[in-house]
Amino acid sequence: MRVKIFVSLKMGVLDPQGKAIERSLHTLGYNEVREVRAGKYIELEIDAPSREKAELRIREICDKLLANPVIEDFRFEINAE
Repeated sequence: MRVKIFVSLKMGVLDPQGKAIERSLHTLGYNEVREVRAGKYIELEIDAPSREKAELRIREICDKLLANPVIEDFRFEINAE
């Protein structure tokens, strides 16, 4: 199964990378852009006997390694191939 994982900062957490991107876009003339938030995108393949087992493993992987649960949220999409 192919999994797409999206990790982003929780609302209320300062995002210096997002602010830097927003300032750069404004410098380039894209003044209509607001509230830029930067995050991570991870794609992986996982072998699991069922979709439910895959979901459990992906949540575990995100909680233990890919996302900091104190300041980040995550969501994922599973596509069976």
